[in-house]
Amino acid sequence: VQLQASGGGLVQPGGSLRLSCAASGDTYEIDAMAWYRQAPGRQRELVASIDSAVRIKYGDAVKGRFTISEDNAKDMVFLQMNSLKPEDTGVYYCNAVLYDSREAPYWGQGTQVTVSS
Repeated sequence: VQLQASGGGLVQPGGSLRLSCAASGDTYEIDAMAWYRQAPGRQRELVASIDSAVRIKYGDAVKGRFTISEDNAKDMVFLQMNSLKPEDTGVYYCNAVLYDSREAPYWGQGTQVTVSS
């Protein structure tokens, strides 16, 4: 499985961005996909996840502002980010977890999101 994230950039506080993650390869093996982020000097944290049963989870910091969605036909996952704050700044990574729990999760290369005036 390969993951390609895109859509990051520089945005002012209160603005919006939409991240995309395209999965390729043996995508039928994917059970769940997620977005994580990592700010400088901080641990990587879960932003949002969606699984094959369309169960969705959000990190507490983004609830009510971010929305995760998927397009299964195109093997893509999206993250709509609204009301962005400076503390949302970081590198956002796409993640895929397989049905086979013995397999390690896959990670995309990350896309930079900077929220600043």
